[in-house]
Amino acid sequence: MESAVVSWIKNAVNTHIVQASAPCRVDMGGTLDIGTFFYALQHARPCTFNMALNLRTRVELHPYREGWIKVSSRGFESAAFPFEKAPFRHALGLMFAVAVHFGAAGLHIMIDSASPPRSALGGSSVAAVALVGALARLRALAGFEDLDLDQIVQRAHRIEEASAGVPCGMQDQLGAAYGGLNTWHWEIGQDGLAIRRSAVLTRPGPKDFDAHFLVAYCGIPHASRDINGTWVRRFLAGKDRLRWAQVADCVQRFSRAIAEGQWTAAAAAMNEETAIRRMMTPEVLDDIGAALVDAAVAGGCGGRFTGAGGGGCLWAVGARDAIKRLRQEWRSILAQRPEAQLLAVNADMEGLMIASQLRRSARG
Repeated sequence: MESAVVSWIKNAVNTHIVQASAPCRVDMGGTLDIGTFFYALQHARPCTFNMALNLRTRVELHPYREGWIKVSSRGFESAAFPFEKAPFRHALGLMFAVAVHFGAAGLHIMIDSASPPRSALGGSSVAAVALVGALARLRALAGFEDLDLDQIVQRAHRIEEASAGVPCGMQDQLGAAYGGLNTWHWEIGQDGLAIRRSAVLTRPGPKDFDAHFLVAYCGIPHASRDINGTWVRRFLAGKDRLRWAQVADCVQRFSRAIAEGQWTAAAAAMNEETAIRRMMTPEVLDDIGAALVDAAVAGGCGGRFTGAGGGGCLWAVGARDAIKRLRQEWRSILAQRPEAQLLAVNADMEGLMIASQLRRSARG
C-alpha cells in the first residue's frame, strides 16, 4: 500500500464525516438493461422502467484501523479485513470491492438500509452508488477530482459487474442516482451505449401513490442470480428471444399508460410482462408471490415481482378503487407468513444525496 494512498484517506476521514444516501426501487423490464440483451434486441427498442422509493440506503464513513477495511450493514454480520485480503466473494463483497477500488484502507463503512435485506429492491446496487458517491466526495475533500452523477453510476456498475463475474444491468444504479419515475432506453449510438432517460411522472404526491400503487415484502429473501442466470443462458442459446422483444413492448406500453394516467392499461401491460416471465421461469414467484399476483390480476390490477423475483418484494398498480380493494386482499394473503407485510412507502424524487461536515475534533 503506497503511503500516499493511506495518507489521503487518513487525513480526509479524520477531519470530515461524509454521508450519502440513495433510494431503492420497484421496476419493470429489468434484464433488458444487460448488454447481452439490449445489443441483440435493438430492433425491439429495449427499455426498462423504475420508480424510486423512499426506502433509502445510507452510508457513513469513519476512521478505522490503519491498513484495514471494516463494513457494518444492518441485516449482515460486520466484517473487517486487511486491505490486501478484502474478499469480493462475501455477503458484503461489493462494498469491499468499491472500497478497494478507491484505495480506502483505514476506513469503517457504516451502512443502514431502510428496505428489508435481500428484498429485490436493488439494495446492493443502491448501497454501491451511495458508497461510490461518498468515497468520491471524500477524495474531493482531500484535493482530488470529484465524480459527477453519470460517472458515479458508471463506476458503481462496472465495479459490481467485475466483482460479480456475471453480466449485470445498470437500471438499479440509475434509479438510485436519479430517483423519480423514469423509463430508461437502452440505445446504441456511434460511440456505443447511449442511455436515454424519459421522466414518466414529474412529482406524484403521497395520495397519488397510495391511490395507485402497492408494494409488499413476501417474507423471504430473493436469489436473483439463479433466475437471471437462467435468462442469460437461455438467451445466449437462442431461446426466448421473441419473448424478450415482447417484454420490451410491454414496458413501452406500461410507461406510456403511467404517464397518461391510464391505470387499467398500465395494469394490463404489467400483467402481460409478468405472464411472459412466469412462462420462461415459473420459479420467479413462490406460493405467496403467486397468490399476490393472481389476486391483482383477478381484481383488475397489475401485479409483478421486483428485480429478478424468486422472493423479496412485489408491487401492484391499478385504478383507485381496484387498488383499494386489492390492499385488503394482499393484507390477508401476507398474513400467512410471519415477516410478510405491505410496505409503507412513497415515491422518492431526489436520488443520490451526499453531505459532508467537519468532525468536532477538526473544528478546534
